Amino acid sequence: MQRIAVYPGSFDPVTYGHIDIVQRGRKLFDKIIVAILHNPSKQALFAIEDRLEMLRESLKEIPDVTFDSFDGLLVDYAKNVGANAILRGMRAVSDFEHEFQLALMNRKLNRDIESVFLMTGMRWFFTSSSIIKEAALFGGDISDMVPPNVYQRVKAKFQRPGK
Repeated sequence: MQRIAVYPGSFDPVTYGHIDIVQRGRKLFDKIIVAILHNPSKQALFAIEDRLEMLRESLKEIPDVTFDSFDGLLVDYAKNVGANAILRGMRAVSDFEHEFQLALMNRKLNRDIESVFLMTGMRWFFTSSSIIKEAALFGGDISDMVPPNVYQRVKAKFQRPGK
């Protein structure tokens, strides 16, 4: 049986922390589906198609990684694509409570789908898409936190006249 994991997230934008989780997750799974949840209640910086494009470019060197978007329940999506696991990254203790609650609910909804957590690499421990967007908004250098293709797109979004 092939081991397939869904790695869900907003990836708005994709960071080196996300890439770290996919690289390490590929050691555990035969295939990883990186999936963006369509969440109309959240205001995203990038459209889903733009995020998918950035993900494809950023992860093109990693074999057996595919990309998709979905709406609805994650466990339903995982079942529909033949996945047997949900891959999640955790940065700090503060992530644990939320992730634990999600894992328990997902387990209740579908006992055949396991939740697997990987701690983010130490270098990316305090990196998040939200923090990166905020730093970029105020002109901070985020070039060492995101791949070059992502850096250019984020920089263009926050380009200030006269800078």
